[in-house]
Amino acid sequence: MAARVRKGDRVHVLAGKDAGKEGRVIAVLPARNRVLVEGVNRVKRHEKVRPSARGGGQEGGIITKELPVDLSNVTLVCSNCGPTRVGFSVAEDGTKIRICRSCEGELA
Repeated sequence: MAARVRKGDRVHVLAGKDAGKEGRVIAVLPARNRVLVEGVNRVKRHEKVRPSARGGGQEGGIITKELPVDLSNVTLVCSNCGPTRVGFSVAEDGTKIRICRSCEGELA
């Protein structure tokens, strides 16, 4: 199945506490039907200091990180018309491409 949302795409959040925000996709988790978006669904976590045998380890303290958002709560952003639905079309060379449903332009 072709992916509607890919890593690096700009997406618009439709629902949840961050509805209306836009961000770049950091990772797509297709098995869990979720997507990780930069600057969206940020939470604070209290991390414990974990020393490592090699000297690196992990610093402790309060960190802020993004949690995944459900894939149904985001939509792609077209460079011409803004948030839009996604369609698919077959190019002349036989490859499947994503298109904007509003302006019929190709989504990068």
